[in-house]
Amino acid sequence: MTTQTIRRRAPHRADHVGSLLRPATVQMARHDHIPAEALTKVEDEAVPGLVKLQKEAGLKVFTDGEVRRQFWHYDFMGMLTGLDMKPAKKSLDFKGEFKTPQIEPHLTGKLDFPADHPMLRHFTFLKDLVRPEDGIAKISIPGPSACHFRVSPDNTEYEPYRDHDLLFHDIAAAYKKAVQAFYDVGCRYLQLDDIFFAYLGDEHQRALRRAMGQDPDKLIQSYAWMLEEAIRDRPADMIIGMHMCRGNFRSQFVAEGGYDAAADAIFNHTSVDVYFMEYDTERAGGLEPLKLLPKGDKRVMAGFITTKTGTLESLDWLKKKFDEASKFVDLDQLGIAPQCGFASTEHGNAITEDEEKAKLELVVRTAEAIWGEN
Repeated sequence: MTTQTIRRRAPHRADHVGSLLRPATVQMARHDHIPAEALTKVEDEAVPGLVKLQKEAGLKVFTDGEVRRQFWHYDFMGMLTGLDMKPAKKSLDFKGEFKTPQIEPHLTGKLDFPADHPMLRHFTFLKDLVRPEDGIAKISIPGPSACHFRVSPDNTEYEPYRDHDLLFHDIAAAYKKAVQAFYDVGCRYLQLDDIFFAYLGDEHQRALRRAMGQDPDKLIQSYAWMLEEAIRDRPADMIIGMHMCRGNFRSQFVAEGGYDAAADAIFNHTSVDVYFMEYDTERAGGLEPLKLLPKGDKRVMAGFITTKTGTLESLDWLKKKFDEASKFVDLDQLGIAPQCGFASTEHGNAITEDEEKAKLELVVRTAEAIWGEN
């Protein structure tokens, strides 16, 4: 009897990272600090409208816009066993006038993914709104590296995790459970926002790691190991995406530097299927690292379209960018998505809802122009 191999490929040429500007109703409810049950009701009422927005833009990949989150990563992390969010003395190191809320993660016990993690329900709520003929539902969660990179040594309160090997093992094990749990509730397209691979291409960020006694190149290898441990045994029909960027808070950034240090690790030492790579400014470096993408079914969703400003890129300019990229990687292994989400935190970027929709429509239009499909 012959066993048929299922090919894991990006479901569509046009995609997006996931977060969308929060509707006014949600913003108001959060501002008013209404009770959790009432807030959930407001969020439930907002998600269908966000699905409609994506459908009207022509997309066939749907998220809930991360409408239920304050941060792209801290909400998920704080819902893990053994990791708690606590007040911080300073904001994250974004370059600009706006400061992030002062909270930070602490490792307080043995890490685990709880069976009742709230984001499982977030996904099933979305999935029930997406008909098979319309496309596929996707959820993004922070990648495993976030549970290490974002926890300062002083905030490792659980003494056994002073041993980084043990910490990396337990992070991978918790994420392995998460991957299976999302599959079990019907998720067939899971995205891991593992942005710190890109941060570690920044010389300032590398210096900060060295000051903590950490080798940035070894971290890249450890982060790739954690990611692969988490996903390698996933069911054959589950697609894994991975997003990388250099920070996104109210149109501000943190890091700059190319993918050179991380490209081999992410492309050749993980079985990720779809790579969402920020490429909207020179801060992301050149396209040369794309040549390390192995031939086959893996696909890079090139982030030439920015979410940080409302200025709309031209289709002709985007075609030229893909011509440049095709010098390093087969055009058939490329797709398009914006460089990041539109609202990595509840505050959103400096962009209007009309500009957001125009960007999403441009993603679809570009895919149709270049590949004849979206």
